[in-house]
This record gives sequence, structure tokens and C-alpha cells, in this order.
Amino acid sequence: MSGHASASSAIPGSVAPLITFLGTTPNIGTTSAAFAAACRIAEESGRSVGFLCLNLKSAKAHRFLGVDKPAATLDALRPELLTGSLLPDKLLRSMHRCRSATDLHVLFGNMMRDQAEFFTMEEMEHLLAVAEQTFSVVIADVGAYWDNAATLCALRKANKRIIATTSALSHFQEDGQRWVKQLSSLFGIDARDYEAVIIQQPWGKGGFHVKDICKELGVSFLGEIALSEQLLSQLDRGTLDEWLLNDERGRAVMKEPAKKLVEHCGLKRQARMTAQPWYRKLLAHRGGVSS
Repeated sequence: MSGHASASSAIPGSVAPLITFLGTTPNIGTTSAAFAAACRIAEESGRSVGFLCLNLKSAKAHRFLGVDKPAATLDALRPELLTGSLLPDKLLRSMHRCRSATDLHVLFGNMMRDQAEFFTMEEMEHLLAVAEQTFSVVIADVGAYWDNAATLCALRKANKRIIATTSALSHFQEDGQRWVKQLSSLFGIDARDYEAVIIQQPWGKGGFHVKDICKELGVSFLGEIALSEQLLSQLDRGTLDEWLLNDERGRAVMKEPAKKLVEHCGLKRQARMTAQPWYRKLLAHRGGVSS
């Protein structure tokens, strides 16, 4: 945990965009897609990113990052959430800081599954509001279960809603119809408010094309992610972050979808001082090199 960590790249007084990842089906790779997107957005934008594991019934992010016994998790923040007294500093101190991405902070999920349904909308709204004040962008991973406050609140508040599914008919048609189309409308969210990330399973793409899947769901296409053998092995080893940030193959995962999200959310990297021509000439002159 990083008690000294700061999110200085957040703009004072601004509210960060919230990007929520939802799966049509449990255990298809939604968390992998969401976390990979968080890594790429941190790299692409140079801004502070807060990754919130709000998968109340099946939190796995800590395992994927090799932290078997987290010092702090979502459920440990219940006292502050209940009283509406969570502060940015407390949130930061409760988050894991990835070694290879200092601007990426991870709040590990609920460890007490029997308490999942006791989280309230007010608690989740408070958590998201504090996160939005603390970071430049917030990524919420809510998994595939709808019967909890985290999923409903994170979807309703989101600036971008990403639906993760696979090319399996039972996933994008059966589950997609029941969750995205039927339940979303009850909470004022239209299917067109989602963008799809298609998760390609290691056993093949199946007979359905991306266009067919998106048409069936009634959503626009954001991108794809392949659950390769290399990626799956990182999940088992607890080295997902290291692979995504340091391995050549890992660094390509979710790159294009993240670029779109950075652009859509207005998070493009600001020009650095060293990029200015006059500054380069000054450096060259001081180094005794002709400009």
C-alpha cells in the first residue's frame, strides 16, 4: 500500500470521467479487460488512474496482481462509507500502487461475499464521488452480477459504459438480452449507451463476427481482447500487471480500445516542456552542441 502516494495529476475542482466495465457473463475475462484498459489509459494519458474492483461477489483483482492477503480492501472502508466520511487521502492509502505504473492505483474488492447485498447506493455513490475527486480518470470493474448497489450505481453514474462479452451465443445473445436490454432499461440506460469489448477465448473465435455480436446487443464496437495462453498464465501467477506493463505482447493488450477511451474522455497527454523546440535548442546549447 502507498501511504505517501498522491494523485497530483488530477485537476483541482474537476470531476474525473468514470468508465464502467460490465460483463454479460461471469468468469469470461471482464476484470482482465478492465485492468488492461486501466494500464493503457495510464500510459497513454500520463494521468492518474483509479481502478476500483467493485465485483462484490467475486473479487479477483488482488489474486491477479499477486497480493494474496491485501492490507486494505473495499469492505475495510465500510465505516467511512456508512458515515459518508471517506477522504481522498484515506482512499489513496487503501489502494495498491503498481510498481511499473506509479499513476495506477488499485482498490481491491470486497472479501466478505456474504455482505455483498448490504452495500447501499449511498455508500457506492460516496465512494465514486471521492474517487472522481482524487483521480483524473476512474475505472470501475463491476463483473456480471446486477443484484447489488455497486453495479447499479457505477452504471448509472458512468460517462462510458463498456459491455464485455464473448463470441459464444449463450453469452452475447442469451445473457446480453436479459442483462443489457431488459435490466438496463429499468434503470434508464439504453443499450446504445454501451460500447462492446469482445473477449476472444483461447479455444477460438467461433462462428460469429464482431459486427453480428454488436448488432445483436444493439451496441457500438470499442475493441477486442484475446485471452491468450500467455495472459491466462499471468493470472495464475499473479503477475498480470507486470506482464501488461513490461512484456512486449502484454503492452499491446487493449491498446487500441484505450486510445479511443482517452480521446473520447478528453484525456490526451499534455505536451511536455521538453517537447518544445526552443527548449530542445537550449539543452543542446548548454551541452556544447550546435543547434
